[in-house]
Formats: sequence, C-alpha cells, structure tokens
Amino acid sequence: MNRSARTGAALAGVAGVIALAGCGAVTVGASTDEEAPAESTGTETSETTSAEPGYADGTYTAEGSYQTPETIETVSVTVTLEDDVVTAVEVTGDPQARESRQYQGQFIAGIADEVVGVDIDDLAVDRVAGSSLTSGGFNEAIKRIKQDAAA
Repeated sequence: MNRSARTGAALAGVAGVIALAGCGAVTVGASTDEEAPAESTGTETSETTSAEPGYADGTYTAEGSYQTPETIETVSVTVTLEDDVVTAVEVTGDPQARESRQYQGQFIAGIADEVVGVDIDDLAVDRVAGSSLTSGGFNEAIKRIKQDAAA
C-alpha cells in the first residue's frame, strides 16, 4: 500500500470513529433525559443494591490446585467472612516438590497481609512474597468459597 492510500485509509477510519462518537452522544443524551424521573425516585439505587452479591458471614474452606513445571500442587484455603470482608485467612499446602515447599511457605507467610480487611469480591492475588504460581490455587479456592458463601 502506498503512502497516500494509507493516509486516505487512516482519514476514513478517523472520520468513521468521529461519526460513531457523535451518534453515541445523541443516544446517551436522549436516554439520560428519559430516565431522569426514575433516578429521582430512588428506584435505580435499590435495584443496584439488591443485584450485588452478598455472602453469609462464617468460616469457609476450599481447595485449589495449580500447575508447576514439575507437579500439580494443591492448597487448602480457609477464610472467615464478616460483611463480605475477609477477617482471617489460613492457607495450608502439601507440596510435592522441594521448590514448591519453598514458594508455598513464602506465600503462606505473606497472604494474610494481602487479603485480611479486603472485600472478597476485590481479591485478585497474583504474587505474594515472591510466589506467583501458588496464587492460582488460592484464587481457585476463593472462587469456590464465594460460591459456597453466596447468600
């Protein structure tokens, strides 16, 4: 493709984006005007609140697994929830490889600092104390705990 053809294609793309942006603005403006009375009644707020997931207070345990270069490892996660917030966490493992033992130990030592006081829906652990693979098993267990605790 020569330079003038690329320039023409780029300008056509920009014009299309601008045209679509203009259409979106008109739709949003019209929609906002129509919905204003419903918002003033508070109906929207109560619907939004009831749609949010809630979790029953209590202590929950689940297992999660993850793949290492050598083995498949498993961790057991126990969390205590109060008003959807993690108030306590305990992680135990049964590492199959020496390296897994090291990383699980680091993860277990540092996980409470990362998750205690955090809303369970905001948990997204990816690396704790240098351990990244253990996070996969932890996150899998948290997903199961959320299913078990769903009110």
